Formats: sequence, C-alpha cells, structure tokens
Amino acid sequence: MSLAPSSLRAWRGPIVHSVADPAEVGLEASYEYFADGLLITEHGRITGLGPAETLLPDLRQDAEVIACPNALITAGFVDTHIHYPQTDMIASYGEQLLDWLNNYTFPAEQRFADSEHAAQTANVFLNELLRNGTTTALVFGTVHAASVDAFFAEAAARDLRMICGKVLMDRNAPEYLLDTAESGYNDSKALIERWHGKGRLHYAVTPRFAPTSSHEQMTLAAKLLHEYPDLYLHTHLSENKKEIEWVQALFPESRHYLDVYDRYQLLSERSVFAHGIHLCDHEYERLAETGSALAFCPTSNLFLGSGLFNLPKAEAHGVNVGLGTDVGAGTSFSILETLNEAYKVMQLQGAKLHPFKSLYLATLGGARALRLDDRIGSLAVGKDADFVVLDSHATPLLAHRMQYATSLEERLFVLMTLGDDRAVRYTVAAGNIVHERDAAPDNRPPKPTSI
Repeated sequence: MSLAPSSLRAWRGPIVHSVADPAEVGLEASYEYFADGLLITEHGRITGLGPAETLLPDLRQDAEVIACPNALITAGFVDTHIHYPQTDMIASYGEQLLDWLNNYTFPAEQRFADSEHAAQTANVFLNELLRNGTTTALVFGTVHAASVDAFFAEAAARDLRMICGKVLMDRNAPEYLLDTAESGYNDSKALIERWHGKGRLHYAVTPRFAPTSSHEQMTLAAKLLHEYPDLYLHTHLSENKKEIEWVQALFPESRHYLDVYDRYQLLSERSVFAHGIHLCDHEYERLAETGSALAFCPTSNLFLGSGLFNLPKAEAHGVNVGLGTDVGAGTSFSILETLNEAYKVMQLQGAKLHPFKSLYLATLGGARALRLDDRIGSLAVGKDADFVVLDSHATPLLAHRMQYATSLEERLFVLMTLGDDRAVRYTVAAGNIVHERDAAPDNRPPKPTSI
C-alpha cells in the first residue's frame, strides 16, 4: 500500500472515540463507535467522521483511502506528565522518591547543559512517544534553557502539539543544577517569547516542586503566569509521604502541600499537578474550585512505592484528571501499559476502571486536563487530525484473545491489558504519519509525511 503524500486521506476501519466523561454522563453516552467507519483528514484537520457506507459515495476521487483491518482507530493519546531528560535513566533500581532524585535523576539531568546531548535525547524521546501512540504531552525539561530549546526544535520539526518548560530550582538540589530566582525568570521569559504559540507548541512554567523553589522564585513564577495568561503551570504535588513531611517543615505557615502553591496564586485552569496521591478533602476542593488538574501516574507511583491514586475521590470532587506515564520513574512510554497499571491501582482500592473510562483518561480526559479539548482528545470534525491506529492482532496472544472478545468494551480492555508499542500500527499528528510500525528501518530521525 502506498503512503505517498496526499492532501486528502480517508482512514477506514472500526473507529471509537470519547465524547464525554463516563462519570458525568454514564458509560453508553461517553463514546461514539462506528464498526465500519471512515475518518477523513485534510490540511491537518479532521473533515469527516461517520459510517463508511454513508461517507464513501461523496468522497473526492483524489482521496487516498487507507484500509485498517483488525484495527481500532481512536484519538491520539495524551500524556499529562512526563520528564524527557529522564529517558536517560528510566529503569533505575531501588529507591523511593527523594533518594531516587539525588542518586539518579539529578546526575542524569546535569548532562542537559550540553545542547547536543539534549537534542539527541529529545529525538529519542519523541520517537518513543510517537511509537507508542502519544501525540500530545506535558513535559518537564531540566533547569537548562538549552534542554527546552532542543525539545521544542524537535517537536516543531514534527508539527506536534507539545507543552514543555524549563525547570525552576534555586535551592535544596545539587549546586550544578541550581538557577536563581532572577535567572529562572529571565530564561523562562526568553523561552516563552521564542516558543510559546509557535505552531502547536505551548509553554509551561515549571517549578520542580515546592521544596526546590524559594519564596522569590515562586513569586516570579506567579509573575510569569500573570504576564502571559495562557501559559501552563506544571509541578509535583503530594507524591511521597516523606516529601510531604519535608514540605510541612519548609512551609510551616501553609495549611497543607497544595496551600503552598495556592499562597503564590499558582492554581488555575491551566495548572497541572502530578501525582496528588495523599490529599485531604480541602485540597481536592481547592483543585476543583480553581479548575486545576491532577496527573494520575500509576506506573511511577508503583515503581517508587509512593502510593495509590484515589480516582473515585477526585471524581467525586469534580477534579479534572489526566493520565501520565511519568517517565523515567514511570517504566513505559506506553499509555496502554499505563492503563494496565491504572486498572490494578483501582483494584487494590476496591474500585473498578471501566474500559470506556480508561479510553477517556487516555484521550479526551487528558485534553480536558490541559484545556485543549477544543483541539485534541476526540475525533470530532474540526479538531486536529491527531489519532492512532491500534492493531488488535499485533501479537499472537492478542490475535488469539481477540477471537473470544464479544463486545467493544472487551476488545478495548484486552488492548489496554495486553497491548504495548507493538499494537500501534500508525500514529498520525496534524494529519501527518509520524510513526508507521511496519516501515523499513531507518536510523535517521523520522520526518512526518506531509499531507
């Protein structure tokens, strides 16, 4: 089959996408499904969606039709928390959060002062995201401005919708990784002017977490958010119990961990807090009142022994929740594998994670957490043509198991339990084929196929 550039493409196969949160509208009203569907894309946008028999008669003759048998087409995955520099030290053994940072993370991040190293890692990182079907991510850089320049340059070359920011960290970390309140502000401002809003790129003000930023740095972080109201705020919250004790010692005047950020006016509809495992009711209430979001990072939370995220409680308080792989404490770039672990986290708490809720978290829920659901997260006409084609026969075990799947929800659950990067046949971003699983190997950085 030819995949030559075309201004118009139609992808034919089973199509499913989230249209609402099952917690709000019920399972059946939360998705749209076409057993034999057609997804039409042109100029980077979705221009048609529906039953193939309805849309094919009016499809222009110059359209390239791509058949996707034994597949499931859905919106591109959204990762609401991940560290691209930690690609270098994923799968590091034997520590919980604070020791893990000191022994593995900080030494690895030191290398990102070198712009060439940053560019090489950004290339590997983005290739891994796309190989796993992730088309949008909220990403930590390092304290070095060069790390963010490198990331955005690689993302822009692929025309991806990505969010990233320079880490702000002026205390309680190795000297070789510290900025100052003033240099952090100035470097961030220059990066914002250079990259924010360029193509499909967005900037996030990124204090690492409360213990590593001084009063002056937090104040200047808030100043950036005031000066550029459409920026994101991206940081960590209540991941580890020893971390929480440290925060209480450093900020004795604060009511709780979230209150530290709240006192600096860092809570808003564009604020995303990773983890949020050990929260009190008031913290959930403030997150909901301010429209702030939580990133649920199950593989990381299990790997570091941090605890179990309480999704039902976040839902009960009306808090927006997205899914995060949190590489490199997270052990996979795959959202499918992350959903597998999320299901187990719920089981350990006596709760269930339905496949349609999982689909929502991986796509539209993440987009809502990032306030990008008008552009991504579903396959609605007019949205960016960011989607993934999942192969339900990608492995012998998947092919065997699918013989006995009798419903859409069962097929989804099998993919989310047994699937990984091998299940991603195509990843498409802005209408460009940015990953094709069966393409000939090529050691060069992949270039998107123009449409």
